[in-house]
Amino acid sequence: MATLDIAKALDSIKDWQEESYVHLHKNPELSMQESETCDFIERELEKFGYKVQRIGGGVVGVLENGEGATVLFRADIDGLPVKENTGLDYASTITRTDENGNEVPAMHACGHDFHIMANLGAARVLSDNTDTWSGAHIALFQPGEETAAGAKSMVDDGLVDKLPKPDVAFGQHVLAGPMRAGQVGTHAGPILSTGASIKVTLHGKGSHGSMPHMGVDPVVLASSIVLRLQTVVSREINPFDMAVLTVGSIQAGSKSNIIPDTATLLINIRAYDMDVREQLLEGIKRVVNTECEASNCPQDPEFEVYDSYPLTDNSAEITEKVTKAFVEHFGEDRVMDCGEVSASEDFSFIPDAFGIDYCYWGFGGFEEDAQTYPNHNPAFGPVMEPTLRTGTEAAIVACMAWLKG
Repeated sequence: MATLDIAKALDSIKDWQEESYVHLHKNPELSMQESETCDFIERELEKFGYKVQRIGGGVVGVLENGEGATVLFRADIDGLPVKENTGLDYASTITRTDENGNEVPAMHACGHDFHIMANLGAARVLSDNTDTWSGAHIALFQPGEETAAGAKSMVDDGLVDKLPKPDVAFGQHVLAGPMRAGQVGTHAGPILSTGASIKVTLHGKGSHGSMPHMGVDPVVLASSIVLRLQTVVSREINPFDMAVLTVGSIQAGSKSNIIPDTATLLINIRAYDMDVREQLLEGIKRVVNTECEASNCPQDPEFEVYDSYPLTDNSAEITEKVTKAFVEHFGEDRVMDCGEVSASEDFSFIPDAFGIDYCYWGFGGFEEDAQTYPNHNPAFGPVMEPTLRTGTEAAIVACMAWLKG
């Protein structure tokens, strides 16, 4: 079997990959609306000789190349309703229609355009070099990661029955740190937190602002709840367990002299342990219910849990093999233990549906000493190179660790 020269292969596709990346960056689509993006991906995969299917709003290509392992590599593809402020000459200037029918700015503020092109780049290299590997490669492009809807949508649409069962699954994410551009970071065990958002609707009793004694003020109630919720993490969670509880929005009232009927809180939680996650949810409900009772609310509060993300928990054995392959390819100075990252992903719904283990890692997007901006920031603009090349190399190297024999 021939040896794959990854550097030479990537040099040969550099212009196509960078031009395609610019196109995707300039034309992001919002979660579960990625029709143009899917059309582009499907056309490219078909050119490479992959058997392509549309599943649950996403695109999957399968390339079978003799006997051997079956490897699944997943990339998320959606953008965000964020107005880009990177200063890049290929910045997105378009708007999209959100789920409420509003025209909003759109941006690849989380780097999913890098993920798409790294996965497509790996698919092209593998299709161009079938004499260097044996097995089956599944290139999966998932919609709706930002709303935790896409992986479930693909699974619900029969993903497991429509594909050969993989032996292993991989995913990756471009990050602002701790890796710098050109570096990759792995971590065994929990690497991304479980997360969820909770909408809490509080019911008060409206009144004139000058007559508070005749109403039940949900603004005061909401304020008390926000303060009290801070003790759930600080006084109820073991200090050695990671937990985050953030109240990101309070909405109530329309005028200074009107006590409104209702108030709404939007809360977000993160944890590296499912038991801690449940403890946070229980704590939120208990605090809200108790404060509502103390305020003599005329109606019980309402709770809606949404955007629910699973824990991303890397297999130690698979992560060790991937890390070893990365060190052999990149060198020890470009591979690090990235530790646990507080962000969340729905990636693991896919390998969990197949009943297989997986490895998920990060790669850097900002150069040493450069100003960095976090994912979802309007100024999040990773440098195109070596970021794009590094993500593609990592995808190829991890897959080849299983496919080369």
